Amino acid sequence: MSEFNITLIPGDGIGPEIVNGAVTVLDAVSKKYNHKFNYTEVYMGGCAIDKYGVPLPDETVEICKKSDSVLLGAVGGPKWDSVPSEKRPEKGLLGIRKALGLYSNLRPSILKPQLKDASPLKDEKLENGLDVMVVRELTGGIYFGERKKADDGSWASDEEKYSVEEIQRIGKIAFETAMLRNKRVVSVDKANVLESSRLWRKTMTELSQQYPEVELTHMYVDNAAMQLAINPAQFDVIVTSNIFGDILSDLSSAIAGSIGMLPSASLGATKCGMYEPIHGSAPDIAGQDIANPIATIVSAAMMLEMSFGLSEEAKAINNAVDKVLDMNYRTADIMSDGMTKVGCKKMAELIAENI
Repeated sequence: MSEFNITLIPGDGIGPEIVNGAVTVLDAVSKKYNHKFNYTEVYMGGCAIDKYGVPLPDETVEICKKSDSVLLGAVGGPKWDSVPSEKRPEKGLLGIRKALGLYSNLRPSILKPQLKDASPLKDEKLENGLDVMVVRELTGGIYFGERKKADDGSWASDEEKYSVEEIQRIGKIAFETAMLRNKRVVSVDKANVLESSRLWRKTMTELSQQYPEVELTHMYVDNAAMQLAINPAQFDVIVTSNIFGDILSDLSSAIAGSIGMLPSASLGATKCGMYEPIHGSAPDIAGQDIANPIATIVSAAMMLEMSFGLSEEAKAINNAVDKVLDMNYRTADIMSDGMTKVGCKKMAELIAENI
């Protein structure tokens, strides 16, 4: 029997509901494949502020570091909008990424055929399907740059800064990911304006020489956003900075039909990663059993494959999701005519039953 220690960070809003859904599915996997998953639940985000006065308690960091991987729900919400910026819930998210050395974020956007009608794009734009991997740098750039503001509130600034080493290591992730896919990388920057982007482009170009089989092209971020909407099938792997990746991955997820469907993996130099849905905490629907748990469930599948090496088990989860969608079950966000609406808990149970 294989044994794995998983730290759960339910977080805020719908976080506890969707994490519970993923645990339901993981328990079904453990039963079928004779694994043991040990769960430890910790606080981070707004709930940690309420309990400890800080968004990321030291205890949370230490437990995460000792685990085999971390499964996260979501953090934040308007309840904590008045909290000082240095103690906002999102600071916990940035802090745990830094503490665990998670410098790369992989966000696959795949349009499932069962949800084609849910995409805002016209059919002709989707005739070649949608399967895009956004590789986002996660621990550098403007989100971690120096922040300044005037005492009188008349101005504020945030620094966008990257080193060659930071660009190289995220570039390697992108090129190696492309080698397993269709061998095409689009590097997104704003090199016509930003000095940091000019360094980004230069470093990516030099790095590409180590991957002669991969076709590298460059694209400005504004054009990349437009091209994702006009012709998303042209993209295979997109690699970009922290802030641009944050924006473009949300756009690609909307094209895929629902932000509630898409997972992500945050990885570093070790096998211990952090896996989470790309959506937010959705406090307006928290506690109503109407959230979509699929993104979190598929994030757990990514954890099984990428951190634990359990490819067959990961495939079983993805196949179970497809089976349930083929049976015409839908949560509210992906509901359409002729489908059967189910809640968060029921959706997770249906997927678990089909493992």
